[in-house]
Amino acid sequence: MEAYANALLYAIPFFFVLMLIEIAYGYFVKNQTHSVNDTISSVSSGLTSIIKDSLGLAVILVSYPFLLEYLALITIPETWYTYLLAFIAIDFASYWNHRLSHKINFFWNQHVIHHSSEEFNLACALRQSISNILGYFPLLLIPAALIGIPYKIIAILTPIHLFAQFWYHTKHIGKLGFLEYIFVTPSQHRVHHAINPEYIDKNLAAVFSVWDRMFGTFQEELDEIPPVFGVLKPASTWNPVLINFQHVWRLIKDAWRTNSYYDKFRIWFMPTGWRPKDVKEKYPIPIIEDVYNFQKYNTPTSTALQIWSAFQLLMTIALMLFLFYNFGNVLKTGGYSMLLLYGAIVFISIYSYTSLMDRYKYTLIFETIKVVLALFVIFYFKDWYGINSYFQYGSIAMAIYFVMSFLATIYFSYIEKMEVSSKKLAI
Repeated sequence: MEAYANALLYAIPFFFVLMLIEIAYGYFVKNQTHSVNDTISSVSSGLTSIIKDSLGLAVILVSYPFLLEYLALITIPETWYTYLLAFIAIDFASYWNHRLSHKINFFWNQHVIHHSSEEFNLACALRQSISNILGYFPLLLIPAALIGIPYKIIAILTPIHLFAQFWYHTKHIGKLGFLEYIFVTPSQHRVHHAINPEYIDKNLAAVFSVWDRMFGTFQEELDEIPPVFGVLKPASTWNPVLINFQHVWRLIKDAWRTNSYYDKFRIWFMPTGWRPKDVKEKYPIPIIEDVYNFQKYNTPTSTALQIWSAFQLLMTIALMLFLFYNFGNVLKTGGYSMLLLYGAIVFISIYSYTSLMDRYKYTLIFETIKVVLALFVIFYFKDWYGINSYFQYGSIAMAIYFVMSFLATIYFSYIEKMEVSSKKLAI
């Protein structure tokens, strides 16, 4: 966990700088692919996933070291070609994991967050899952285990493989000539994120596009069919925690409502989007049928609220970076339970300010829980996870921030709303 946290300490600022460059470029060429609410939602989603992974919040069905111990037929030395073989094995496993996520109802829930943005930009690359709590990915690495690729190499390359998928989430790069036949490119991945009938479930590879060509899932981006992004059942919220569990909640409700015991069981393993016939007729769910004519999700957020939400996002990033920088010390002094509490406060914070962007009435409940937990840590330990050793009045500054966050939530939830309503009545 600590090694992953250290890697993220450098990766997060790097990703953030690239996003700022993309936003600036879009502004100067008058082709902006970012919107404030969507980008805040996307980056916030990435933060929830990062903290979930860095805290190891998953149940590993079978670990790679276990497979290596019992399945390895040979042992190969640690050389450059071992790293190459391992990277290819990870990419091969990623293709099939991705394909399962698109084809099976239960697995789609862990991937839908990545497709939920109705924009396509570097920020949407950060929409990663927190609902993938069953770690079965090592099962797809059996080929690597059979030839004895060391666990150390797999552990090093797995985050690198994930980070390598960031750059091609952009509309500003066109087709790349002969590279289209070797690597996944922005053009190919735009197809993958599109909801056009011609593009659905295509281009599932992560780094090497050869897998799509080999297994019949490749589709070139067509000039006459511009990609339209999102999901056919729109998320209609900026809250990444809600998006992560929308699909599985629909499955739970359908399994409960159907009269067929067979359907109650098989709904989890049927193709993505399948629903029992009796439930489908009685409880229809709106689906986008004309991808070129639908209303993108939007909420009436003031400029002040957008600025505040952006500030909340920056504070959350700062909290995350501080945790990663201080990860070892927190673990030694406070134990895993204190790490979990830190993660809970960040999760609730993200839930709160993204719900505020949605204008949900219950936002203040979560904001209250957050400020109570945060102030408990500060006053009980007379510190905020060791921040006083870096800044003399660090814990006081953190207490002021949490109280200010609470008051701002009251303002945007009630006072600003009342002001807007009064203006409408006056008009």
